[in-house]
Amino acid sequence: MSGIPLMNLLAEFEEEERALAMVLDEDPDVVAVLSLQLHVLGLESRCYRRADALLAELDECSPQLVIMGLEFGDPDGIELLRLLAEQRFAGWVLLLGGVERKISRIAERVGHTLGLQMLGSLDKPMRLAELRQRLERLSPGCKPTIVPEDSPFFSADELETALQRRELTVHYQPQFELASGRLSGVEALVRWAHPVIGLIGPASFLPMLTSAQSRRLTCHVLEQALSDAQRWREQGVLLSLSVNVTAEDLMASQLPALTRQLAPADSPLVVLEITETAAMDDELLGSEIAARLHLSGMEVAVDDFGVGFSSLSRLQMLPISELKIDRSFIRHLQQDSQDAAIVEAIALLGRRLGIRVVAEGVEELDCLPTLTRFGCTHVQGFGLSRPVPADEIPMLASDQSPIRARIAASGVPAGSTP
Repeated sequence: MSGIPLMNLLAEFEEEERALAMVLDEDPDVVAVLSLQLHVLGLESRCYRRADALLAELDECSPQLVIMGLEFGDPDGIELLRLLAEQRFAGWVLLLGGVERKISRIAERVGHTLGLQMLGSLDKPMRLAELRQRLERLSPGCKPTIVPEDSPFFSADELETALQRRELTVHYQPQFELASGRLSGVEALVRWAHPVIGLIGPASFLPMLTSAQSRRLTCHVLEQALSDAQRWREQGVLLSLSVNVTAEDLMASQLPALTRQLAPADSPLVVLEITETAAMDDELLGSEIAARLHLSGMEVAVDDFGVGFSSLSRLQMLPISELKIDRSFIRHLQQDSQDAAIVEAIALLGRRLGIRVVAEGVEELDCLPTLTRFGCTHVQGFGLSRPVPADEIPMLASDQSPIRARIAASGVPAGSTP
């Protein structure tokens, strides 16, 4: 041991600490550039030109990251995702571009469905800044953990206890009016304030709720959100309030009575959001409940619009006040002409029907002039503000300038707001 230089020992130690990325692509130039970029970012890389060679060494190498193209013989890239899932790969997966964007998105959705942790896709030629941004969630030396689908992290009893102890709390996603840039409303989002783990997002527990628990949770969120809105009102902050409801909630005949009971006469505008596919399941009953809610001073919004295959004529039958364009169309609005065409068509549809059109998932503000030109009326997303606790809303309302400057600089006249 004493004969080995100290610098060599340090170098070996540092090498052991570097996260490993396995790179699969047929183009040697792409592989060479990517290997250099990974080294600059502090990752070790092993490169492959055949999928079977990568799979053969997967368990032995235990990489934190697999970066892979989609076009390389048999198996193809999408089949490789299935094989990675079969081997219970617990790291991250980053796709390389080079194929039609639609194909990359399909592959990404397949990966998510299989339980893989997808980092999206990276266009060729790769830029170091973009690669660094994609790998922000990857912590060298620390593997992500995947909870097996057949072994739920939370039991039904734990969820019942959380409901009884009122550990399920509400945060608010701010929504801004494009025409003025002002904070115009909020969307109520449930969170679990777990006493041991901390704040837990809804995807980790909502699917495990029973129908009865889901109805109780809807009542709890409505009650909490209206209470918070009343406190904002006392501070001079008047905002619309959006609450997500399930298809069963919407179809329940007691929902209008419940909302009337919880919402006093001077309460803010309450918008009940239902996903597009669920909203269209039962046209007659759905339109009846939506009409009764409308008569009670409530409104109904169709969430994630554009991802379902419902009949557009049903929008004419239902008293819908708002369409929320799914974030998947907003994410690539500036790069994908097909996404832009879909967003423009939905915005035009909303204008013709006289209803609000909200763009969800806005992460980059450079898309705001385009959304304004298309005629979207409202926007929300992490690029404007992340969901915040109730006590932060008044401060956000008093400093409502995240998008005013960008709208003014665009020089594009804003559309009217129904």
